[in-house]
Amino acid sequence: MAGSRLPRQLFLQGVAAVFMFAFASLYTQIPGLYGPEGILPARRTLRPQGKGRWQQLWETPTLLWEAPLLGLDTAQGLELLSLLGTVLALGALLTRPLRHPLVYLLLWAAYLSVCQVGQVFLYFQWDSLLLETGFLAVLVAPLGLPPNHKQSPQGRPGVVSPHEGLPFWLVRWLLFRLMFASGVVKLTSRCPAWWGLTALTYHYETQCLPTPAAWFAHHLPVWLHKLSVVATFLIEIAVPPLFFAPVRRLRLAAFYSQVLLQALIVITGNYNFFNLLTLVLATALLDDTHLAAKSSTSRRKRTPSSWPKALLAMLALLLELAVYGLLAYGVVHCFGLEVDWEQHVVRSRTTFTFHQFSQWLKMVTLPTMWLGAASLAWELLTALWRWVQVRGSLQKLCAAVPLSVLGTATVALFLISLVPYSYMEPSSHGRLWTGAHRLFGTVEHLQLANSYGLFRRMTGLGGRPEVVLEGSYDGHQWTEIEFMYKPGNLSRPPPIVVPHQPRLDWQMWFAALGPHTHSPWFTSLVLRLLQGKAPVIRLIQNHTPSYPFHKQPPTYVRAQRYKYWFSHPWEQGQWWRRQWVEEFFPSVSLGDPALDMLLGQFGLQDKSPPRARGSSNTLSQALHWIRKQLSPLEAPALLWGLLGAVGAIKVMQALLGPQSLPRSKEEKHKPASQEDSVAASKQASPAPNSSSSSQIPRRKKSP
Repeated sequence: MAGSRLPRQLFLQGVAAVFMFAFASLYTQIPGLYGPEGILPARRTLRPQGKGRWQQLWETPTLLWEAPLLGLDTAQGLELLSLLGTVLALGALLTRPLRHPLVYLLLWAAYLSVCQVGQVFLYFQWDSLLLETGFLAVLVAPLGLPPNHKQSPQGRPGVVSPHEGLPFWLVRWLLFRLMFASGVVKLTSRCPAWWGLTALTYHYETQCLPTPAAWFAHHLPVWLHKLSVVATFLIEIAVPPLFFAPVRRLRLAAFYSQVLLQALIVITGNYNFFNLLTLVLATALLDDTHLAAKSSTSRRKRTPSSWPKALLAMLALLLELAVYGLLAYGVVHCFGLEVDWEQHVVRSRTTFTFHQFSQWLKMVTLPTMWLGAASLAWELLTALWRWVQVRGSLQKLCAAVPLSVLGTATVALFLISLVPYSYMEPSSHGRLWTGAHRLFGTVEHLQLANSYGLFRRMTGLGGRPEVVLEGSYDGHQWTEIEFMYKPGNLSRPPPIVVPHQPRLDWQMWFAALGPHTHSPWFTSLVLRLLQGKAPVIRLIQNHTPSYPFHKQPPTYVRAQRYKYWFSHPWEQGQWWRRQWVEEFFPSVSLGDPALDMLLGQFGLQDKSPPRARGSSNTLSQALHWIRKQLSPLEAPALLWGLLGAVGAIKVMQALLGPQSLPRSKEEKHKPASQEDSVAASKQASPAPNSSSSSQIPRRKKSP
């Protein structure tokens, strides 16, 4: 019997780690993004409108409404929430007692509070994904450890609550929605690069923050790029239904395919905590047997002890082979795979049309919802069966309460999630039950369920657009303002900053895709550079002497748009090459009517000066001191330091924990002859086979 206690613990630790990285990364950028001298001061987003306290909190759910009660402004409240979130997530990552629903509820509430005032710099799909995952962690986390929380010698938990698997199933459903929708939107967008299987010939150099490995990946043969796109469609569209397969080896194969995809993305691109979060979701495909090495080893030595089990194992194997054969045939048929033995390449092309794909999507969208409903129904029936087996009226009553609450919550969240999931196919969206629409509309602002679709269209097909800021003292001699992370200097290699997300650099990438009027915040950035505001400058260059205007702010600032490409292999000492395209933002100076007009048009003028910060406030002074101590560190170094500290503590726990536990009295006084006889009897007679690796487990997570 394969349980899910170990995967749940791994999931909770992973969610804590992602929250830690997200809060710590954001903390380093708060003054420059949201401070009184930042690009988009957070104080502008929270303005009381004469509503009741609870109504105001429900409509704009953020704890920052209470910041004035602590003597803090909104930006200081953001710093406090980020610090508390980092510490709390670190505690949950390291200590099991802190993996409690209340702790994850606080983490979710803190991040939701931050997102309410984050504006455009927190409008990323992975922020929404973290909020949805964080709320699921509230349901997955155990209320407390049972008094007899022990494991059997085979590694299986000795105490199983009827409701344990229900919320964890939602994690698997979320992973399915994320991956399936991300694959589908690549084709529904009609992007010629995805349809022509050439997307990866552009992706590595046009993504926001490539890594050095992306340069090497970019120069791989075109046929291999096209084959990689085919593999991407396979992993994102064809494999996700296997998340609900009744055969565990199919689920494990689906798990490792997701691991492979995310690992390749991590190697070639800086996508902050997104890939780690996706891997955390993938833990829902695992089970205790797979994670416990001792149990897995013992299971491989066993053979079915009865013909029904042998028959089930054979049927499971046949099902596996049929699935793999169907996947192989589908890939070859849909993408016309042919091996050219003379040139030693694999040729591929899309053999279906947009109309055919649209008809297929219309045909499968509702069935995938019914697949999820059937899988959830099986989980509910399994939970009810476990509840029926509970002995004792009082114990059964106590088990019925969490089972009822979590069962209702699981069904409600599943219904809510169907609404954003159906966005990818409009006709299916309109056929959903109206009650699901009403339920989703009620809690939509809490981001309990979201729509996803990563890498919908491939940008920069004619070259990577890049905005380069320039400053000048006289309007004639211009000096480029180089960012720490985004491409600029042609000879500087791409950095590795994961799991940090430099949110200004990311928005600069989006800004380059259109005119500056589509990115109003850019005008505010220009204003802060003309004013020489240190918090904003540290977003560009944390090491002040590296900023060309650190002694005196520039009199004029402008921006140019370039097209960037990776350098050719024969170009020594250069990682990039570029070509000037056009002026992106005109030359302006302080008091320039054109600048004032843009600031007024976008509502970025400071009509009311910020309230003076109370220096006598002890909490405010503590926040200022912490900021002063941490400001010399670059954000990636800070996050890597946290990761190193966690790793060191985990190693110490692993080395000191199990060995330091004393043996029980029974083990101490057990005669050696008895131990030897027990061991000999175990070797002489094979243990009864409880399950097979290809057999449907009794506590399975899907139908």
